[in-house]
Amino acid sequence: MPNPANSTATFARPSTPAAKCMHHIRLGQQLIRNELVEATGLSQPTVTRAVTALMKAELVRERPDLMQSSGPGRPNIPLELAPSPWIHAGVAIGTRSSYIALFDTKGRTLRESVLEKSSIDLDPDTFIEHLIAGVNRLTTGITLPLVGIGVATSGRVTADGVVTAHNLGWDAVDIASRLKYQFSVPATIASAIPAIAASELQAAPLTRPGDTAPVTLTFYADDSVGAAYSDDEGVHVIGALEASGDSTLDTGGMAPEDALSTQGFLNRVSDQGIFSDSLDELVKLAADNPRIRELLDDRARLLARSAATAAQSVNPGTVVLSGSAFSEDPDGRQVFAAELKENYTHDVELRLIPTHRENTRAAARSVALDRLLNEPLSLAL
Repeated sequence: MPNPANSTATFARPSTPAAKCMHHIRLGQQLIRNELVEATGLSQPTVTRAVTALMKAELVRERPDLMQSSGPGRPNIPLELAPSPWIHAGVAIGTRSSYIALFDTKGRTLRESVLEKSSIDLDPDTFIEHLIAGVNRLTTGITLPLVGIGVATSGRVTADGVVTAHNLGWDAVDIASRLKYQFSVPATIASAIPAIAASELQAAPLTRPGDTAPVTLTFYADDSVGAAYSDDEGVHVIGALEASGDSTLDTGGMAPEDALSTQGFLNRVSDQGIFSDSLDELVKLAADNPRIRELLDDRARLLARSAATAAQSVNPGTVVLSGSAFSEDPDGRQVFAAELKENYTHDVELRLIPTHRENTRAAARSVALDRLLNEPLSLAL
């Protein structure tokens, strides 16, 4: 079993020979060693040592039944990901409910559930107890060992896995130590926005030697608002977004986090005498209420301006839209796209993570697998 330790997620591109080979094998079907040499730029002896170590760790296996013969010399034996020797738990904490799942080494979802407990209505200790019980329920009856647990949450996360999230009512909550004590495995804690950005990175092929990785910007607007991007090195969080300008929503001087998050937006709307408990309800009301539609569109424009400023700093080829501001308001999404094009004139591909469940699964998977993908051999110690 691994040595238990607390950590925040690194969300770096694989850097060790074993991690690079593991990444290519994990995303592919069957590969031979020569293909790994070409794909990674590593020498043949280095790839051979890395593959041998991965096989010893039971992460990779040979397929002699699919052996390829290319003339004289040793036949090429394909390699593939071995049946998962372990399981990895991932959690995405929300304000009203949280997502819990178990993943194998390929990232496939083995089991999942939704914890219908409000993190803002319970004290942190009680909520974490419910979270621990939810993980225990999912692992019941599974014989494979749990080797790590990852948590994606809103707010700020220290290097020791301590969370401060005002939307959850959390101030310096040491969730990492609680999980480490309960499960005796490493606990990886990360903010949700870079975790969602990392899910894109983990599913993308590594850049070939000598090439430059395309930059992907993930822009998130839900119970929080923020952006992160991935490049040759990994995932980076963009600092405070541009403050909201004067608008129909009266957000002048306010940070996007306060003005344009779901709760912030609902508060701005209520200041104008329109009351709703959820964004979904407000979008439905907008079908027959032009004033509400105007406010939703105003939010979309302000979000687009923040996204455009973030894009100008990193010049992405792709912008991934994530969160309920986009998934629950299709009309607002069109307004966002038009405003972004007006304020960011470079060619860019827009891609949507279409549902809340896909957002939470992506975040939970990336924190669950972060250590495996960056230090695969450390889990076999």
